[in-house]
Formats: sequence, structure tokens, C-alpha cells
Amino acid sequence: MKIDLTQPNPTIDAADLGKLLDIPPAQIITLMRSGAITSRFESGIEEDAATHRLTFWHNDMRVRFTCDNNGNVLKTSRNTAKRTP
Repeated sequence: MKIDLTQPNPTIDAADLGKLLDIPPAQIITLMRSGAITSRFESGIEEDAATHRLTFWHNDMRVRFTCDNNGNVLKTSRNTAKRTP
């Protein structure tokens, strides 16, 4: 699994995200455009400077990917969590 960091906004394959959110990949982009799936991208600092975190929320589900500077996913987590502002 890999995150594309070469674009202005990081991207991940809809099949990879859909599997973790229990959503068919074909519905991912529609749900993102409608705001039903939201995301946040963060870059590490200090000892985490070589890593990035891409987090997605849908309903009460949070999926988080941690990757290196090349976009290689190092860690994935999935849990129940509401997004806080």
C-alpha cells in the first residue's frame, strides 16, 4: 500500500481506503465530494520529521495511515472515533 505524495494533495487508492471503511471503492470519491468522508494530512516534526499521517473519517470510523517520505505505508489503524474540529 502506498500514498502518492507527488501531488499537491496526497492520495491513496480508493480500493485500499474502501476496504478499511467498508465502502465500495466506486463510492469513495462521491462520498468525499459530498463531505461524508473527510480527511487531514499532517507532516511529522522533530523526531517524526521523516513521516506523514493521512487520516480519514466517515460516520464514526477513523482510518489513519502513517507513511515515510516516499509514501510507503508504515502503519495503518482503524478505530471508532468522531472527528473533532
